[in-house]
Amino acid sequence: MSTTPAYLSRLAHLVLGVAALMCSLVALAGPASAAETVTVSIQSPLAAALAASQEQAAAGMTIVKKSTAKKRAVKGTMMPSGAARQRAKARRAVEVAKRHIGDPYRYGASGPGAFDCSGLVTYAWRKAGVRLPRTTWSIRSAVRKKVSWGHFKPGDLIFTSGGGHVGMYVGNGRMIHAPRAGARVRINRLGSFFKRTFAGAVRPGA
Repeated sequence: MSTTPAYLSRLAHLVLGVAALMCSLVALAGPASAAETVTVSIQSPLAAALAASQEQAAAGMTIVKKSTAKKRAVKGTMMPSGAARQRAKARRAVEVAKRHIGDPYRYGASGPGAFDCSGLVTYAWRKAGVRLPRTTWSIRSAVRKKVSWGHFKPGDLIFTSGGGHVGMYVGNGRMIHAPRAGARVRINRLGSFFKRTFAGAVRPGA
């Protein structure tokens, strides 16, 4: 006959039962954890690949934007406006005309050592890259951009004396011209005489 009390025997059986249950739970939990590990290890490369693809797309957009901006900047640098080109040519024409201050007037002369009025302005503008007709009348008719009194810019051609005389505006209310026989190329202020005999003005190269 056993000497172990009955309650102790029941307690031992209970402990053994709990231990067996715990082992079963651990065995069941083991595969589930492995499956979760496999799932995580599979999902991680996919997430990394997706993130890398998004980064590459963003980098590509940045490159395209920079390339477009660079092309626009180059285009702006290489393609000045028509007005800017005209101003550059006008400055050149004024510079050329000023170099001949003091040269004598000679009817029908167009430089480089002597000029009549239209010969001076056509010579200067030709050096600036713009060819004009030879006479005052033909210049005034051929150049499309007309300018009214008081709105002159350097390089504009000003016609006076009924249109038979022409000079070039050089700024600050002054004009360079070859005045008449016996005179020399000079700069005069546009005073009351020129305003009174003003017949029109044009802007070559515009």
